[in-house]
Amino acid sequence: MESFPIVDLSKINGEERAATMNLIKDACENWGFFELVNHGISHEFMDKVERLTKEHYKKCMEQRFKEMVASQGLEAVQSEISDLDWESTFYLRHLPDSNINEIPDLEDDYRNLMKEFAKQLEKLAEQLLDLLCENLGLEKGYLKKAFYGSKGPTFGTKVSNYPPCPKPDLIKGLRAHTDAGGLILLFQDDKVSGLQLLKDGQWIDVPPMKHSIVINLGDQLEVITNGKYKSVMHRVIAQTDGTRMSLASFYNPGSDAIIYPAPALLEKEADTKEMYPKFVFEDYMKLYAGLKFQAKEPRFEAMKDMESTVKLGPIATV
Repeated sequence: MESFPIVDLSKINGEERAATMNLIKDACENWGFFELVNHGISHEFMDKVERLTKEHYKKCMEQRFKEMVASQGLEAVQSEISDLDWESTFYLRHLPDSNINEIPDLEDDYRNLMKEFAKQLEKLAEQLLDLLCENLGLEKGYLKKAFYGSKGPTFGTKVSNYPPCPKPDLIKGLRAHTDAGGLILLFQDDKVSGLQLLKDGQWIDVPPMKHSIVINLGDQLEVITNGKYKSVMHRVIAQTDGTRMSLASFYNPGSDAIIYPAPALLEKEADTKEMYPKFVFEDYMKLYAGLKFQAKEPRFEAMKDMESTVKLGPIATV
């Protein structure tokens, strides 16, 4: 079986640049996921993020989760639960406006740490988008501009913990879905596994690896690349032992960004018709909110039906 793609980003500026770019290209075309090591975020910094995230869960979230489980009788379920995920979560918004100072119960150390973590991840996301541009033959900065809208990208972090689950066969940690947005950067637990992606009809484990960042592509990159790159179904399997930490940061288009296949790609592939719609990102998100755990193709079709109301303009420049 093919091994999960692991990319050493430190090789991008050395003699192994071409091989590294090819590995990223293959991962984007055939996996929709890859795992980054030597990505420039220090190990000590990541260790502190992990420690304070787990401390915050223990202090502020764990008891609430246990109370929710008890109130819904989830430990005694006898049949599969299809409308709920076994996760404890909160969301930090970074761009265009931060909500981090409004989140209750965050210690100042943790708050400041997550602000710095977001800055480092934003920089990494934009570096990766330019590597994708290079592989696609798009001008440098194209994807960042495509995401920009009038106020810049939307960027936030979903902070999740997946506690031990007594019935993992009946309750998913997180039900199968593709991500709606652009580029997702995941800092996950290196001891407790659970993340899986769907490839060639088989569920494949995304290996936990210390100090790595897992990258996956969202629906918007599938649209902009006219299907050359694909967003991929993934899920989290709850575990009977151990609490799994997950910090998923979403570098998404701005709410008013107009998303459509890159004309340069359509020109290069004259035999490939434009298969994807043109739409305002916020409209896609409104649709996604109710259909997250369903197939993406009907979402794209629904956006095609709305397409006549969108006037295609030039991409806003930074």
